[in-house]
Amino acid sequence: MANINVTTPANHVLLISLNRAKALNALSKSLLVDVAAALDEAAANDEIRCVVITGDDRAFSAGADIKEMPEDGFPMWAAADRLKAWKTIEKFPKPLIAAVNGYALGGGCELTLLCDIVIAGEDAQFGTPEVKIAAFPGDGGTQRLPRAIGKARAMKMVLSGEFIDAETACDWGLAVEVTPKEQTVARAIEIAGIIAVNSPIAVRMAKEEILMTYGRPLDESLSLERKLLLWQTDDHDEGIAAFVEKRPAKFTGK
Repeated sequence: MANINVTTPANHVLLISLNRAKALNALSKSLLVDVAAALDEAAANDEIRCVVITGDDRAFSAGADIKEMPEDGFPMWAAADRLKAWKTIEKFPKPLIAAVNGYALGGGCELTLLCDIVIAGEDAQFGTPEVKIAAFPGDGGTQRLPRAIGKARAMKMVLSGEFIDAETACDWGLAVEVTPKEQTVARAIEIAGIIAVNSPIAVRMAKEEILMTYGRPLDESLSLERKLLLWQTDDHDEGIAAFVEKRPAKFTGK
């Protein structure tokens, strides 16, 4: 996978680093396919409990690869392989954390919207500048951005094409923390490690339940029966035993 580097910087944590520095990590079709493939492998690997995705010091990702735009004007985001890759990222069942330094623009910003937690370096800039080339966010941004930050703020970002800085992104809910640039990835890995200590099955179910907020009415998403399944797991028994015995729990995901 020449477009990404994959490492395991901590126990049960996978780090995916986008590796198209010369193109500011522009999201080519092949890069998206590589990210999706890495996430498919992580989803099937019980040793991986949390994934961090990052770019480099200059850019998380500056957006879609403009060089891939076809001459006939057919929108590149409608290509089947791109759509499949985005859907794989969206459906990844384990926690996904973005560590953002530099630019997160267009598709790069939309990629952060698919992540569960976003840590922003103090120099990070988020934006949806597609309007400046007579386009609009075509990888889900027009729908996910208003849900994340509200209609008025999303309208301002999308219709003006202007960027927002890390502090504003945190204030608006696009990110949860702002860190010094040199600590962004380390902080994301630290949070991933904290999550990875917890029961994998409980974490996975909690993520699924939270995401129901955006797709189902409240009365449907208050699914008590699903939550009760946790009481039938070995992890739940271990959690109770560890609490009573005043020791760290050892969760297995069963």
